[in-house]
Amino acid sequence: MIRSVFKKKVSNPILQRCANDDHTRLRKRYELWYHILNEQRGTRVSMDGKEMVMLASNEYLGLYDHPKVIEAGQRALAKWGGGTMGARSANGGRSFHAELEQRLANFLGKEACHVASAGYLSCMSSITGFAERGDVVLVDKNMHSSVWDGIRLSMADVERFSHNNPDHLRSLLEELDSATAKIIAIEGVYSMEGHIGKLPEILDIAQQYQCFTVLDDAHGIGVLGNQGRGTANYFGLTDRVDIITGSLSKSLGSTGGFVAGDEAAIEYLRTRSKQIIFSAALSPCQAACAMAALDVIETEPEWLDRLWANTKRYKALLDDLGLDTWESETPAIPIIIGDREKAYHFWKNLCDKGVFTIFATAPGVPPGKDLVRTAVSARHTNEDFEIIEKALRYAAKKM
Repeated sequence: MIRSVFKKKVSNPILQRCANDDHTRLRKRYELWYHILNEQRGTRVSMDGKEMVMLASNEYLGLYDHPKVIEAGQRALAKWGGGTMGARSANGGRSFHAELEQRLANFLGKEACHVASAGYLSCMSSITGFAERGDVVLVDKNMHSSVWDGIRLSMADVERFSHNNPDHLRSLLEELDSATAKIIAIEGVYSMEGHIGKLPEILDIAQQYQCFTVLDDAHGIGVLGNQGRGTANYFGLTDRVDIITGSLSKSLGSTGGFVAGDEAAIEYLRTRSKQIIFSAALSPCQAACAMAALDVIETEPEWLDRLWANTKRYKALLDDLGLDTWESETPAIPIIIGDREKAYHFWKNLCDKGVFTIFATAPGVPPGKDLVRTAVSARHTNEDFEIIEKALRYAAKKM
């Protein structure tokens, strides 16, 4: 009532656009995203007073509330406070930044690393820090939005190649001037599809055509390779990848991002990338939690073992139900429905039965690939799987 009395007449064209946007109205009507969760612990979350099994978390190892991670965050807060007083370029980094960067560089098999306050910023900077006008960025068409934003800001030309298709990449390179500087950008694990990038074939092509390579491994770190060292390590090709970028919010129990490479490349990034130069530095708690999670990954291999055991169990269930998982190879597992309305109802039925997943439709996924995104955690228990199975059987029967 009060809101309607004081409602302003909208005359500004931008405000009119905001007030009348159909996509926003539909999003709010069907409550698809931006849910508010009141509690979280392990694989359980609470929404509107109802406990649910989280089956969509990117925290693949579930280390965000590991006692060592919590303790490290508390110690950092007590010692350093909540913030870092601004951007590192102007107000200086902190010793915990340097320590985390060295730890990550060692873990990933690279000389140097730079950490930032968001994974999105890091992935953007992995392009803006190196590409410039006149260069060409060749990019998998299913790359994450952060990399696409980086390409746009870099002012470089762009060529899209079919998803995970080295032959199409090669055909594009054959048409380009050999003297043009070229960057190839791919993901290690494609988070919506669950596919592993065809890194060996693409690196062979990159070497042939003298391309700089950027690997977004946000969903590969902690999941693939020895001790979860990522996709490049999984294939034994770390030395051939120029840049590895990713997030601290997946398997590293924190938030933030990183870019790793040889020392010259990282120092060049610090000089050239506005996302690095002008962004506030990673907070003390973020850094401490990530370092503690890295300690756990390196000393407690059972988390990675549990992740893959749970992934195998979950995939067997989906196969038994005859559900299409887009040939996912990783713990990020989509359930392809192929119709927007049916996908919505499948997602809603899972939600009604106490399982939290993510509804995705075009343009977030290709047309005809409307899906419910799910993700397995090392923390999922037998009890969790009982709830998940009942919910999936219910949703599949109702479809």
